[in-house]
Amino acid sequence: MSALRKTVLGLSTFGNALAIGANAIGTLVVLGLVAIVNYDVVARGVFNAPFLGAVEVVQFSMVLIVFLQLPDVVRVNRLTRSDGFLVVVGARYPRFAGFLRHVVDTISAALMALIALAIWPEFVEMWQTQDYFGVPGVFTAPWWPVKLVICLSAALCTWLFTCKVLLPAIRPAWGRGREHEDTE
Repeated sequence: MSALRKTVLGLSTFGNALAIGANAIGTLVVLGLVAIVNYDVVARGVFNAPFLGAVEVVQFSMVLIVFLQLPDVVRVNRLTRSDGFLVVVGARYPRFAGFLRHVVDTISAALMALIALAIWPEFVEMWQTQDYFGVPGVFTAPWWPVKLVICLSAALCTWLFTCKVLLPAIRPAWGRGREHEDTE
């Protein structure tokens, strides 16, 4: 195995570990969101005192959840897309289907890189201005954490797609269960 291939494989493994960690954090955000919604329901119904920032927290959390769990979805090849054509073509022309997957991963890496590059200036601006969302006096939170998570998630997805392009024959099965088996 060449030194470049070993390096890319090591980077892929590290990227996979980061994706799993981000997914775990996203799961904790889901659990926190469940706790906040339950608290709001009970406080509203029993004490007639709702959690005033519930709507803002839900909006904030939804974006965090999606972008924290996106890299793991990319890692296990479960990004929502139509694979019907590739499955049909792959049965008869596996090399052509592999080439098409390679093209799709290349385009996906480029698009994720564009997202990361586009959101970075927004993050910097929100960091500097300390802009916030919510209702002043009721509930406010800064925008920059959301922008940072979007940027880092898109960068990690770029990394994972790039590793898939550079190592098409190696599919890291590390961290994957039986439910993630490819039907290809």
